[in-house]
Amino acid sequence: MALARHCLAYAQERGAQKVRITLTKSLLNLVGVLNGEVDKTAHALDRSLQLQLFVQERFGSFSSNRLDKANLEAFIREAVETVKMLEADACRDLPARERVAKDAVTGQELGLYDAEYETLTAEKRREMALRSMAWPQEGLIAEEGEYSDSVFDSYTIDSQGLEARHTETSFEIGYESTVEDAEGNHFSSYWWDASPRLKNLGLEGCAARAYKRAMEQIGPKSVPSGQYTLILDSECASKVVTPLLNALGGYSLQQKNSFLADSLDKQLFPEGLTILDMPRTKGDTGCRLFDSEGVATREMPIIEKGVVKTYFLNTYISRKMEMEPTIEDATRVRVMPLGGCKTQQDVLDKVKDGILVTGFNGGNSNPATGNFSYGIEGFLIKDGKRVHPVREMLITGSFLTLWSQLVAVADDARPCLSKLVPTLAFKNVDFSA
Repeated sequence: MALARHCLAYAQERGAQKVRITLTKSLLNLVGVLNGEVDKTAHALDRSLQLQLFVQERFGSFSSNRLDKANLEAFIREAVETVKMLEADACRDLPARERVAKDAVTGQELGLYDAEYETLTAEKRREMALRSMAWPQEGLIAEEGEYSDSVFDSYTIDSQGLEARHTETSFEIGYESTVEDAEGNHFSSYWWDASPRLKNLGLEGCAARAYKRAMEQIGPKSVPSGQYTLILDSECASKVVTPLLNALGGYSLQQKNSFLADSLDKQLFPEGLTILDMPRTKGDTGCRLFDSEGVATREMPIIEKGVVKTYFLNTYISRKMEMEPTIEDATRVRVMPLGGCKTQQDVLDKVKDGILVTGFNGGNSNPATGNFSYGIEGFLIKDGKRVHPVREMLITGSFLTLWSQLVAVADDARPCLSKLVPTLAFKNVDFSA
C-alpha cells in the first residue's frame, strides 16, 4: 500500500494531473491428476502494478511487475513522457469523487476471504484432488482432473482520494471423463465446482458426475430438422444471456456494434423477463464493491419486466456518448424465475416435449444484429423425460426473437457461476440437423 501511494505521488511530481494506481497480488496452487495418479502440480505468484495517467488531457495505461521503487520510478517517468506524445482527448478523466466506493476499506467486507486457505498444505491439496476421482469405472478410458485454490488481492487508489481494496479466495475442482462404447466410439464430458469458501466446495462426486454425463451421451440419434422447444441447462444457459449484457456495454453501444442500441427504457423483451445485478451479496462468487474505476457498485435491475433499465457506461464512454455514467459492467447477474418452476424437472414437466441442450459445440453470434448459429448437444425430451442423446445439430435465430419466445425460467442456477442463469425454456426455436 505504501508503494502504491509513493507511485501516485511520484507520478504527480513528474507532471501527471490525475493518477490511478492499482496494485494486485495473486497466488495459485494446483494439483492435476490423470487416470488416478497425480500428474502435475503448480505454484504461481504474480504481483503487478497498473498505472493510469491523465496528463494534459491525454491518457495512458501501463503495467509493470518489477515492483522495487527504483524501477517503478524510472517506469513512471517514461510513462508520463509517453502520454505527452498522445493526442488529447477531453473525455478521459477519473470518475466523479461522489461516485466511488467508500466502504471497501479492508477488502473483506463481502466475506469472500476464507482463512482456511492459510492452513492448506501440499499433502492436503493432493488428498482433495485424488478424493474426487472416479477412476476406474466401466467404459472409462481417461479421466483428467484438477484441484486448485487461489487468493486474489487488489488495492486501488487515485489522486482524488479513492482508496478501495478487494480480497477473495477461490477453491475449484474440475474433472473431464472420456468413455468408450461397445463400437469403440468415444464420448467426453466434464463437471466442476467452485466456491470462495472451502467448506462449500463440491469435492465429493465431482468426477463421478463427469463420468455419468459422459456415459449419458452414448447412443446419440438424429432428430429431424424443425422447430422445437429449446430447454437450456443451467450449466450453459449463460450462452444466451452474455450477448445481452455485451450489447448493453458502453464500447459496443458507442461503436454502433450492438443490437440493443437505443434500447434504454424500452420494452424489447417479454414482461416475464427480469435480470438483476446483485454485486453486493455477501459470500457470493463474483461480487465486488467497486468496478475497475473504483466506482461503487449497486444492486439494480438490468432488464425489469422486459424493459431495458441500464447501460454499462464508464466515465470515458459516458462522455463520448453524452450520457450519465453507470458502472463499467455487470458483476453478479441473476435471471429471475418465471412460470412457477423451481427445478429443471419442473420446466420439463411444463413444456412436455423439446430438446434439452446441455452443451455447445462452436458457432457464433453477430453483436450488431443479434443473429446467432450454435452447434449443440443434449437430449430429446418427450413427455418431460429424456429419450435419447442428440448431437451434431444447430440452433439458429436472433436473440430478440428467441427471448420473445421465453416460456419458463427455473430457480436452479449454479452458485459457482458469476452469472446466476437457471434452466431456461423457449418455444418454436429452429433446429437443423
